[in-house]
Amino acid sequence: MGVRSQIGDMNTFIIVLIVVGALATAAVLIRGIIVMASGKDLGGRKSNNLMFTRVYLQAAVVLVIVIGAMMAGAFG
Repeated sequence: MGVRSQIGDMNTFIIVLIVVGALATAAVLIRGIIVMASGKDLGGRKSNNLMFTRVYLQAAVVLVIVIGAMMAGAFG
């Protein structure tokens, strides 16, 4: 395996991480909207936990994007 093949594999891995993270973020967002719309979470505790989970997932995806961009610049 050459260096280019390894870089291509790493790019594919990063893209898969971004897509999975984005889908997970969207799933948590939709779940939060459903919980909020149902009106069953009177104290807002579950909605709040879902919001924090979404923020953490978004931060993780942004971090992966930054790492991918740095790698793309380094191996250009």
